[in-house]
Amino acid sequence: MDLPAPLAWLVDEAGASPGPDRFLAELGRRLLADGLPLAGGALTMAVPHPIVARRTWLWRAETGTVTEALAFAGSPSNQAGHDWLAALGPVLEDTVGPVPDRLVLGWAGTRSFDPAGIDRLRQAARFAAAPLAALAERAALATLLEAYLGRRSAARVQAGALGRGTGETIRAVLLCTDLRNFTALSEATDPQAMIATLDAWFDRVAGAIHVFGGEVLKFMGDGLLAIFPVSGTPAEACAAALRAVVAARAGMAHLDATRETQGLPPLPFGVALHLGEILWGNIGAADRLDFTAIGPAVNLVSRLEGLCRPLGRSVLISGAVAAEATTPLVPLGEHVLRGIATPCAVFTLADT
Repeated sequence: MDLPAPLAWLVDEAGASPGPDRFLAELGRRLLADGLPLAGGALTMAVPHPIVARRTWLWRAETGTVTEALAFAGSPSNQAGHDWLAALGPVLEDTVGPVPDRLVLGWAGTRSFDPAGIDRLRQAARFAAAPLAALAERAALATLLEAYLGRRSAARVQAGALGRGTGETIRAVLLCTDLRNFTALSEATDPQAMIATLDAWFDRVAGAIHVFGGEVLKFMGDGLLAIFPVSGTPAEACAAALRAVVAARAGMAHLDATRETQGLPPLPFGVALHLGEILWGNIGAADRLDFTAIGPAVNLVSRLEGLCRPLGRSVLISGAVAAEATTPLVPLGEHVLRGIATPCAVFTLADT
């Protein structure tokens, strides 16, 4: 079959596109080369995610660049793509596939599209259904894995790191934290209200971790374990982790103030930081794996966090982090940690 170049690409090659962004850019480039007066394009996909409802990729013909916009639950369907295209020129949009609003492909013209141009773009949308369905499934899988595993771990799993016992040794700043008096609070609180309380707590802490480049590895009841991988210098990772702790404490102070106005108790917590090497990979049973971190550094940061209550401090920092940190820290001496052979030099922030 002798097809126009853009349609032949959609049939033969488009399904192998690395992602929706590259698909949109390549399709736009080929349609432009085929004589269509395009100023830009937009591709919107509905995704299964607890917060994000749709992802939209925006392609500008003049530069060839693609940017991404997120639409959250409750926002108007495909509004981001339509509004962006409308600012460039006349808009033509088509639903791709049988499900309304799941996949929407739109174009903006440098001038109004003539009937022949409209037919060609709509034909392209029909031919795009199969490769876009495959891309949507891959994007949905990636979104789900990121929601449950975190971006870095999800990428490893998708890359095929599935064997039990496989992993890699990485250097990272570890952050371990949990709430105080959680058992007593949960016994005195309605289960639904307790879930809302935990969600509010995790929003503040995990949000701060993600903002400064960390990744939550595991939620553990009322606590979590996170890492800040050393991708540049150790000092940079330590600085990012310390900034995340400061931001999390500020967020929790605001939450506690709100709870006070509602007649609810505050949510005190402890957090510890340590710099070390971890084995990061698959551990578990033959048919049920967990992508997590193990090693002496994980044990140390957990034991260090447990020292917060005895020392009356909300933040404790190991000597390994203190040696790299530029933030002024207060020394608290050396302390023996349960199960750790060598005493640990312990520091804290000036205002904790």
